[in-house]
Order: sequence, then C-alpha cells, then structure tokens
Amino acid sequence: MKVFVTGATGYLGGSISHKLIEQGHEVLGLVRTAEQAAQLEQRGISALIGTLDDAGALHKGATESDATINAANSDHFFSIQTLISSLKGSGKTLIHTSGTSIVCDDAKGEFASEAIFQDDTPFEPQLHRGGRVRIDQLVRSAGIHDGIRAFVICPSMVYGTGLGLRKDSDQLPKLVKQSQAVGAGVFIGKGATVWSNVYISDLADLYVQALDNAPSGAFFFAENGESTFQQIAEAVHAALGFKGETRSWPYDEAVEALGPFARVALATNARVRATNARKLLGWAPTGPDLREALIRGV
Repeated sequence: MKVFVTGATGYLGGSISHKLIEQGHEVLGLVRTAEQAAQLEQRGISALIGTLDDAGALHKGATESDATINAANSDHFFSIQTLISSLKGSGKTLIHTSGTSIVCDDAKGEFASEAIFQDDTPFEPQLHRGGRVRIDQLVRSAGIHDGIRAFVICPSMVYGTGLGLRKDSDQLPKLVKQSQAVGAGVFIGKGATVWSNVYISDLADLYVQALDNAPSGAFFFAENGESTFQQIAEAVHAALGFKGETRSWPYDEAVEALGPFARVALATNARVRATNARKLLGWAPTGPDLREALIRGV
C-alpha cells in the first residue's frame, strides 16, 4: 500500500513511517525542504515538498496514495479540510492524529482528577481545545458521510526514542531540560496531576494495525498506563543519575518559561483508556514503561 504521511520528519510521523516501511508499505512523506527530502529518501521514503498550507501538495499526496496519515498538526483545520475534500467519495483511508489534551482540565498541578475517559465518553473540552475537538468530529463525520474510510487516533503522553529523524517527543524533554538546570526532577505545582502515556513504538504499531482493520468513523485513545507528574519527576531524576531529589516548579514560573504549553501539557489531568484499540484492533503494547524508557533513553 502507498501511504502519504504528513509530519514524516517529525517524532510521531517519522516513527509511523519507519514501521510502515518495515511492513512493506511504500511511504510518501510531506517535507518542507529539499534537504529534508534527501534525508527521508536515505531511509527509503519518497518525499513531496510542500506544507500544510499548500492545498496542491496535499491534494497530490492524498489522491496519488492509497491512504493518508496526518501526523503533523492536530489543530490545522485547513489541511484536514483539504484532505477530506480531496478524498471525498474515493473510499480511501484517512487517519487523523489528535491528542489527549482534548480532555484535560485546568488543575495547575494541584490535584489528581478521578475523571477517566473511554474512547466515546462525552466530555466538554477546555476552550483552548474546542477547535481540535471540532476537527476530530469533522474527520469522523467524513468517515460516515463522505465516502472516505476516516478515523481518529488520539495519543496520550508519548515517550521513548523516536524511530525516524526526530528522536525526542514534546512533553518529557521539557521536564528533563528543567531538571538538568536545577539538579533535581521537577514537577509543576504539587505534581499531583495524572496523564496517561504510551511508548512510541507501540503507538506507531497502532497506526499500522488501524490502517488495515479500523472501522470508519471510529476514535481510538492510545495509552498503556499513567503517571503523576511527581512520579515522572522521580523517573527523570533516576534517569539523570541524581540522588532522588524532586522539586516543585512554581506554576507561574513554568508558564512564564514555556507559555501555554506548561499549563496545558504539564500541569493538567488527562486520563484515558484505549478500549477501542484493544478490543477492535487487538492492539497489545509490549514496550517498557515510562520510567524504564526514560532511564534507557536519557
């Protein structure tokens, strides 16, 4: 199968592309530059130069491929609208990547939430995630009404070394960097908030399995465990070889340093369960837990 992948030079898209090549698929990756194209081609991946704002490139990649995986930007409405329009009535596959911050709260690191979300549990998103939720709904609706086999995969906190060009994820490296700066594992506020998490190789496997077997219109959380940010701080200090000390990063200071990312991704609760992935696709994660992967990778 020929698969068009946006974000093919990124952490997730690169890992998915690697797994697809391993399984004998042909991959066409969207890249911004000729240099990136050459890097992908060294990995056996064809390249199409363009951006998410380039309707012509998106149309070309999607229509010339058997399936499309958007792993570049969960919030880019124009690109999803273009892909759906390009594929309408084709019966081809479109996989869109969301993220579990769609169910996050505004805990500021202070408390653990008891709210745990199954794949189709109703929820009211925070204002800053309303647009992402609408994009997810648009994709799922296209999978039911527009003659496309379309569905959404929604990863939790991803950890582990990437399998493509980019090796690092987004959330954990920022905590590692601050921990290195202060000489202790850090968490925001009380470190009480909880995020579900998933190993990068297992997550990439889920995309490959979904490509073959996922029902159109479906939604899949991706997780294989969860941790408080206090526990993550303990894992970080163990990985860095510190003597066990953890330290609170005051909420206001973290937001000043990292902007909204700190508030949304490092100080909230986002607890989910990958019920559909396990029951509908037989997905069975086998990778190391977050602590072990951090110790290996850092």
